[in-house]
Amino acid sequence: MWNFKHHHFICLLVAGLATTFAAQSAAATGEPLKEDQNSGAWHHVTVGVKDLDAALAQWLGLMGFEVRSRREGADAGLASLWQIAPEDIERQAMIGTPGAGMGLIHLVQFRDPDPPVRQGAEVFDLLPKNLDIFVKNLPQRVTELRNAGATFRTDTYSDVTTPGGGRFMEIHMHGHDATNVVFVETPGAERNHYTDKEFSGVAQLISIVPDAEREGAFYQQVMGLDERSKSILKGPDVEKMVGLPPGSALDVRIYGGHDAQFGLMEVVDYQGVEGSNRYPLAKPKALGTLHVSYFLDDLTPLKQRLSASGTEFVEHNPVDTLFGSGPAISFRTPAGLRIEAHQH
Repeated sequence: MWNFKHHHFICLLVAGLATTFAAQSAAATGEPLKEDQNSGAWHHVTVGVKDLDAALAQWLGLMGFEVRSRREGADAGLASLWQIAPEDIERQAMIGTPGAGMGLIHLVQFRDPDPPVRQGAEVFDLLPKNLDIFVKNLPQRVTELRNAGATFRTDTYSDVTTPGGGRFMEIHMHGHDATNVVFVETPGAERNHYTDKEFSGVAQLISIVPDAEREGAFYQQVMGLDERSKSILKGPDVEKMVGLPPGSALDVRIYGGHDAQFGLMEVVDYQGVEGSNRYPLAKPKALGTLHVSYFLDDLTPLKQRLSASGTEFVEHNPVDTLFGSGPAISFRTPAGLRIEAHQH
């Protein structure tokens, strides 16, 4: 569980956030996909939280993200979209990397929340698992986070070279509400936007799936996303990095717009092991990572492709939300990840 070493520190940090909130814009950030540099990316990932202030202390206080918009109190629009009571939603905030139009995080504090989606999960269980954050100078960032009281799954970071010759370093942090935050550095590769603390994200949501081929076909043929990369990762270094038995492997594929740097989907198929399906738990009012939302100019083409593929979807009347107003649809991928598409 993510924590601070001293309760006094978090109190001081949360108190200081009030000044930050007052200085930031409360405008929603809902541009259509085609008008954003990250076309083909999800706009935000929704994360259920028990304590919004504690979650903001992590993302803003430790990592330098900014608040784009906030809303206090019950929310009839979201309640209608999620089929819960308006009073079940207490507080919410949309946060993101300064300058980034996609890959935002929608933090929602629920009244009497359900348990975290990842509570007691195995490494290879099927669920929306990791929020990937790119960083500069990973060793220094990890030292700073440890000094602030953050805890990590391993004592040190992994340094991996893929079969294609690409190199990356990463480490998994225990985030608030049983979220798994993965810090990644790809030496020699720079991104467009970083916080003043040198964090950049959310680059991609990692979704653990039973069949990467089927999931990938859905993202390409139904969602219309590009396959950005495809790799099979195996060997002792990978087994140690992710906690797999000998002989296992990872089928890893990334989907999104060709030029997108944020809001990508990464599907991971743990080959050689079989996990429990936790996707049915990933719904409001659960804690942790729940679903992603895309913005579209017109929902009709997507609805036609969903129907042609035999994928059921729910049409929602125009709803007023923190991130804009308009009609929406919701559906699930073959693995079970909930996706919302909003027409703005």
